[in-house]
Amino acid sequence: MAKHIANILTACRILGSILLLFFPAFSVAFYIIYLFCGFSDMVDGTIARKTNSISKFGSQLDTAADLIFVVVSLFKMLQAIHIPQWLWIWSGVIALIKITNIIWGYVSKKQFISLHTIMNKVTGLMLFLLPLTIPFVELKHTAIVVCSIATFSALQEGFYVIADGECI
Repeated sequence: MAKHIANILTACRILGSILLLFFPAFSVAFYIIYLFCGFSDMVDGTIARKTNSISKFGSQLDTAADLIFVVVSLFKMLQAIHIPQWLWIWSGVIALIKITNIIWGYVSKKQFISLHTIMNKVTGLMLFLLPLTIPFVELKHTAIVVCSIATFSALQEGFYVIADGECI
């Protein structure tokens, strides 16, 4: 049973993500489910490593669960908030840098390079926490911080990809 806990937790993230569709964005129920999904994402990999149950299936399930969670969360939240044009443009620039990193890694190394740098993890955490700040702080203020960190992270990742995919 212990060998399946990580995958069960990941599957629960998929179910939680689907449940998010039934609650208004930024409601108490939405936040509870959102936090559960985020927590499950943080611990499922650790549990898989601790129980020596890492598998290709588990990795693919985790990727699918992450995608579903992000898509559903964005679907719900983007309908509920106004995003200024400058934020769309900045986000597009970050996405362009990330896509360039992927293409450069593939062209130069003949493989897809995905670096798990500390700054990428910090960016992910900041993006996860951002919706929790919306009721208290205007998006335009928090977005500057998150986009600055994400930009630095994307540029750093590009540097590492160019430097043979090694994190310094």
